[in-house]
Amino acid sequence: MRLDKFLKVSRLIKRRTVANEACDAGRVLVNGKTAKASVKVNVGDIIEIQFGTKAVKVEVLDIQETTKKEEAKSLFKYL
Repeated sequence: MRLDKFLKVSRLIKRRTVANEACDAGRVLVNGKTAKASVKVNVGDIIEIQFGTKAVKVEVLDIQETTKKEEAKSLFKYL
C-alpha cells in the first residue's frame, strides 16, 4: 500500500492530500529514510512523522484498504 494512503487509513493523518504534502516536505521517514508518498509500506516498517516540534514514531502491524475508526489503531503500534 502507498504511504500516503496508509497514513490516511490508519488515521495518523486525517487527509490523503495532507499526507502527500508532509511526504513532499520531507517530514515523513520510513525505516530511517525520507520517503515519498508513493513508497510501498509493508508490515514491520517503522514510520516517523514530524509534526512541528513533535515527532511520532509507529510500527506498521497490519495493512487494510479501509477500516473503521475504532479499528484504525490496530494497524500500528506507537514506539
